[in-house]
Amino acid sequence: MRREDVPPLLFQAADQLPEPDLADAAWAAGLKVRRRRRRAVLISFLVVLVALLVVSITIEVGSGGNADIIPPDRLTNTAAPDAVEPSGQISGIDFWLAPPPGSEKFLDRLETPLGDRLEFPGKVHSLAKHKLDRVAAVLLAKNGDTYVPLLLGRDSSWSQAAVGLVAVDGRQPLSPGAVSPDGKVVAFPQPGQLVTVDASTAEISQYPLPAGDYRSVSWLDDAQRVLVSGPGVAYRVLIGEGGDGERQIARIAASNDPDAVTAPFRLETGHVERYMISGQWVEDSTFTLPVQSWVGQTFSSDGGVARLFIANKLPQVPTLVSQPQGVAVISTFRSLPSRLLMLGEPFMGSGRTPRAADLAEVRQPGCCAVLGWYDEQNLLVKVRGWVLAWDLYSGRVRRVTELAVGELALGPGLRP
Repeated sequence: MRREDVPPLLFQAADQLPEPDLADAAWAAGLKVRRRRRRAVLISFLVVLVALLVVSITIEVGSGGNADIIPPDRLTNTAAPDAVEPSGQISGIDFWLAPPPGSEKFLDRLETPLGDRLEFPGKVHSLAKHKLDRVAAVLLAKNGDTYVPLLLGRDSSWSQAAVGLVAVDGRQPLSPGAVSPDGKVVAFPQPGQLVTVDASTAEISQYPLPAGDYRSVSWLDDAQRVLVSGPGVAYRVLIGEGGDGERQIARIAASNDPDAVTAPFRLETGHVERYMISGQWVEDSTFTLPVQSWVGQTFSSDGGVARLFIANKLPQVPTLVSQPQGVAVISTFRSLPSRLLMLGEPFMGSGRTPRAADLAEVRQPGCCAVLGWYDEQNLLVKVRGWVLAWDLYSGRVRRVTELAVGELALGPGLRP
């Protein structure tokens, strides 16, 4: 065979072969590349997700506030992922130990208009020019021989009311229950009268009362009536519109402890009392607690009533230099449990001699009181130098604000 005979034979053989489909080949190759890219993206996403999860767990354990204070063996998932088991029982009621004094700055924070540190403001508006729809907090600024009310709105702005108040029995005339349930009106006890400031209109009103040093105010739920009391004397004052024939000032059953006159409930040793429109209190339920004395006012929610008490020595709450104090939340429903938050010492149960720094942190009787409810779940408590929030559902305690002021009252403007 000659060389020139080979090309024709090759062309003849090629004509008998099927022609390749280049488009199908290109499409198949493209699908392989696309699958490889999808697998690479998915693997990268999973790697990043795992890395972020590890970092978040590390941060939570290292700086999660209560993680430095509450031992890990007290954590439980029965109520919430971060719930805390009770420390035991006192008189058959579950109790939790509050974080020790000095540890407050390490707690997780509940955001409110109070900010991280509550102090007297540098910039204050006139209430007449800067009215507030809802009051978050009230302070009294000393001005010579009188006190001027400073009102904090829920937008964190301050307004000053155009009224001068005088001391009552040598103390600031500011009661923890000063702010009405709707957050619009603030009431101040004065010798022989009650003074109110309407934050939404800047209106100042005076309600004359029989002579006496009144120390405490407590609003009824309707925000139209307020109870004002002194030692052994108490009155109901009508602020808004009343019923037919209702007197503006009506005398009601009193107590030797002015702070005990609260509505709709009050906590007394051994029982919860309900306020009646007639001005009397009737027994609502009973309980048993080792109470030596009660401190501050009773604050009510839909499901419970809360007040702080001082106890005698308790084996469940060992102390070296002070008496145990506790916040009692007594349920008003039989289906819901009552709870206690006990305030201990920085060196509680250590068995060692306290240092001077420890003694400076001790919460002595009179330092602490209930300030109200943030919501149905969180109770607000004033301790030495701080306001704390106790979550009744999880048992956790969070810091609300550090205090650089003395007396204060809180209102519903705290909530968003």
